[in-house]
Amino acid sequence: MLTKVSTPKAPAAIGPYSQGIIANGMLFASGQIPIIPESGELQDGDITAQAQQVMLNIGEILKEAGTDYEHVVKTTCFLADMNDFAAFNSVYEKYFTGKPARSCVAVKQLPKNVLCEVEVIAVL
Repeated sequence: MLTKVSTPKAPAAIGPYSQGIIANGMLFASGQIPIIPESGELQDGDITAQAQQVMLNIGEILKEAGTDYEHVVKTTCFLADMNDFAAFNSVYEKYFTGKPARSCVAVKQLPKNVLCEVEVIAVL
């Protein structure tokens, strides 16, 4: 059985997808970009400011699903510019202290021209 995860404390899906899906005791969360949920506006600023908002959005989805950062087993991180790698990591490591498995790649372009996007898989 699949259960959709939805919370107004994270950005609403901007396409034909869910914020997350629970299946077999696992949360599969859609990629989060730095949208401020209350306003629907993008977080202004550099990679640090945008990564911080992404992590807050992920935290709300994790909470809604009944889990937390410590139970994340895999992340996939997308950066608009690999030169932001170190600054992105300085934010990322504050949240993912359990050091889950991870992929991090630079991509040509992200939705709404943001600087980063992160998706997670977590155990409930």
